[in-house]
Amino acid sequence: MIPLLQPRHEAVRRAVRDFCDRELVPIAAEIDAEARFPWEVIEKMGRLGLFGVSAPRELGGAGLDAVSYVLTIEEISRASAAIGLCVTVHNSVALYPILAFGTDEQKQRFAPALARGEKIGAFCLTEPNAGSDAGAIEATAVRDGDHFVVNANKVYVTNGGVADTCLFFVRTDPQAGRKGISAIIVERGAPGFAVGDLEDLCGMRANQVSSIRLTDCRVPAENLLGKPGAGLRIGLDALDTGRIGIAAQAVGICAAALEAAVRYAKQRRQFGVPIASHQAIQMMIADMATRTEAARLLVLRAAEQKDAGENFGPAAAMAKLFAAEAASYVTDLAIQVHGGYGYSKSYHVERFYRDARVTRIYEGTSEVHRMVIARTALGQ
Repeated sequence: MIPLLQPRHEAVRRAVRDFCDRELVPIAAEIDAEARFPWEVIEKMGRLGLFGVSAPRELGGAGLDAVSYVLTIEEISRASAAIGLCVTVHNSVALYPILAFGTDEQKQRFAPALARGEKIGAFCLTEPNAGSDAGAIEATAVRDGDHFVVNANKVYVTNGGVADTCLFFVRTDPQAGRKGISAIIVERGAPGFAVGDLEDLCGMRANQVSSIRLTDCRVPAENLLGKPGAGLRIGLDALDTGRIGIAAQAVGICAAALEAAVRYAKQRRQFGVPIASHQAIQMMIADMATRTEAARLLVLRAAEQKDAGENFGPAAAMAKLFAAEAASYVTDLAIQVHGGYGYSKSYHVERFYRDARVTRIYEGTSEVHRMVIARTALGQ
């Protein structure tokens, strides 16, 4: 049992773990090697409510709190980080902004299919010349009657190859700088909507990351999310929620690596005894366990602050920074515990190592999070 959790949270954790152990763990290595999106499991996850964890029940969601959400993402990511990535991006930066900033009509039109997992969501912010500097985006949306004509080239879109409902960040007022950026919902199939080649990634290979290009794409004006010029505020608010999810994903990777290292250390014998008897191995296991638990507690604190209606941005930044750094550290030690076998694809720890690396990059790099944390600590 994880400390500080209520029985209902433990029930959620156990239910998700049981499902993932049954459905995802047996195919995780296969879908990574084949870079295959497992639709057969995704459909089952949709029926369980995993694509609408915190969405209201009346809109097709499970209506659970943020603590339940991060536990869900941790358990999915423990089984397959790539599918954990799909679910957290869908919930936090695709569906959440619609629920938080959408009109009643937009919520009714877009949220139920997303919450039930019938459609997959994506967050389209990054461009070739705009990454950490979100204010540098070049995509445009020009009003033409009751439509916007959108031109955009978004890259490294998580879920891009399978997404049906995409939140695009575009310039609606090129002269207004950062205040001229708006958010607009674009659906796959709109004229001018094109998905680029899938990225051949180091890790997270079962997630279909791609570019998405809009060329003179006519999007109904009622798809504008929030007010014109509110795009960056919407995006940054969504990213706070997203950071909790990515932090939980990193904890899931840590947990998987720790479990694998402990299991191997008890089974592998050298010098006549299990290597778990050797102090050098014990020191590594101790460090892995401590960082995993510390990361988990930071994530739970951020989720509890969100549930309490507090400003959870700084806590989310700390959780994401620490958990991402911990994931790289813990998976590195997991390979060390396995020795030469850890460097082989015959064991899962090399996949955990590859998956962990990107958690220090997306949803804000570790460097950006240090800036956010420092500004808070300095009262700036």
